Amino acid sequence: MDRITSDLLANGSIMKGQVDRLIAKGLDTNLILRDITLSGFMTMDRLIRFIVDKIQNGVYDLSIIDNYDYIEEKDVLVKLSEEQNLLFLDLDSIDMDYKLTERISLTQLKKYSVLPISEDQMSITIAFCDPLDIEAQESVQRLFSRKLIKVAVATKKQIASYLFKVELKDSVKGLVKKIRDELNSISSLEEQQEASSILLLIDVILNACIKGRASDVHVEPTEKNCVIRGRIDGKLTEVFIFEKDIYPPLASRLKLLANLDIAEKRKPQDGRFSTLVGDREYDFRISTLPILYGESIVMRVLDKQKALVKLEKAGMDSISYQKLLKGLGAPYGIILVTGPTGSGKTTTLYGALNELRNVEDKVITVEDPVEYRMNLIQQVQVNPKVGLSFADALRSILRQDPDKIMIGEIRDAETLEIAIKAALTGHLVISTLHTNDSISAITRMVDMGIPHYLISGALVAIQAQRLIRKICTYCKVEEKITASALEEIHQYVPQHSKFYTGKGCKECNETGYMGREMICEVLTITDKLSSLIAKGASNEALHDQAIKDGFIGILENGVNKALEGITSLEEILKVAK
Repeated sequence: MDRITSDLLANGSIMKGQVDRLIAKGLDTNLILRDITLSGFMTMDRLIRFIVDKIQNGVYDLSIIDNYDYIEEKDVLVKLSEEQNLLFLDLDSIDMDYKLTERISLTQLKKYSVLPISEDQMSITIAFCDPLDIEAQESVQRLFSRKLIKVAVATKKQIASYLFKVELKDSVKGLVKKIRDELNSISSLEEQQEASSILLLIDVILNACIKGRASDVHVEPTEKNCVIRGRIDGKLTEVFIFEKDIYPPLASRLKLLANLDIAEKRKPQDGRFSTLVGDREYDFRISTLPILYGESIVMRVLDKQKALVKLEKAGMDSISYQKLLKGLGAPYGIILVTGPTGSGKTTTLYGALNELRNVEDKVITVEDPVEYRMNLIQQVQVNPKVGLSFADALRSILRQDPDKIMIGEIRDAETLEIAIKAALTGHLVISTLHTNDSISAITRMVDMGIPHYLISGALVAIQAQRLIRKICTYCKVEEKITASALEEIHQYVPQHSKFYTGKGCKECNETGYMGREMICEVLTITDKLSSLIAKGASNEALHDQAIKDGFIGILENGVNKALEGITSLEEILKVAK
């Protein structure tokens, strides 16, 4: 039995009978404490108070909580800092002064696991991961001998993460110095924009983000810094942090690359540029937005090879793939791909276009914006400024003798109406709609004013999808699932099933996940289902009929992925519910 559970028993905080019952159920002795807190016999708050009390009395070392993945280090440190009258800092929510890290070597910062945060005339605030480590405090005080140190508390993970950013910042120190020297020696704005060192920095930023598998690159000015973040596997991660003086030339050069007006800083602008990163060419779609400290610049990374991805390689299971393929083979009708923003709908549309494009058919797309350029396909860029909306473009397309039409997104009733009419007059139309599941798409179309009989006649198939993070193969371990979590999905889970999770390692940046793939449900519109839609049947009735027709819901599809060890159950329950 683990040490904390033994001490709680000896202390009388938990009863021996509770422990014996859990052991009789065959529970791993190391998980007894977790189940006791989950069942409410002992609240997590009481447990943390008990641990903090033992730490303060020198019975436990702070590192004891590393053995319990269900006890949050942050919760323990918040309580400990309260007891010690110290400030607890969430490093992600403060704009720290990175110049302070230059006064002390990175080796020393790593050795004591500390991070200088801010300073005033009298003192300098330092974040420690262990506020009771007096030796570390004395050593750091010697390093900052001219000022008193003010001890603050932060989690070990956050301090390590920020020290890694300091290390990255140090790696481009020479380049940043070169940029400053160039800017100081150049007076005119035109020459500053032509400075070669800023181009080298952009190259370093794009290289680092693409190597890290980022789908978007965010350049954000704050009061004291210029922050570069990348969206990796759907989550934003800080990649670089520079001093504020690097932001103006960096922003100007990026706008220049995308042919934007560099003098215009009060209005949002959009553009795009292409460049070689490594040995491959990437397109970047750039968007600027005026904010408090300058302009937020976001670059969407458009990898041309992604447009050629086959649907089965994007994580589509073979049953769903065959259903969608059958739908794409229909001579006419409408196929919808649904899901929230960022669920990979556009990638699925391009995957479908890959299946459809050939020399014999005229395929036309209406997009806003055109993300990937493809051969054998006529792509139309929507431009509302000149009166070319989705609906206007669609009307013109129907006079172009198309066989297949792709609409980037159905945003209004007019576009939907024209798309349905096109589907009923002998064209295959594929498009996206923002709904949470496939059956809700039918209700959404009714709400947009389309009669039931037109929907039933036009619909071929509806796919709903999400993107889930895949477990990192380097730190994949078996996971013990709580009974309450299994209760929600028991009908999909065979007995003695195993689930997995990622512990977190250097390869996956301590997240436990690496890469993403799709989970989906494909609703094929059978004759019986079509008949029910025409009668205006309820969602429940449509769902019951779909199940009889062999429909597999998105949650079941996700649970199957978790059972295969591709992702964790936690990720599925978060994304697919």
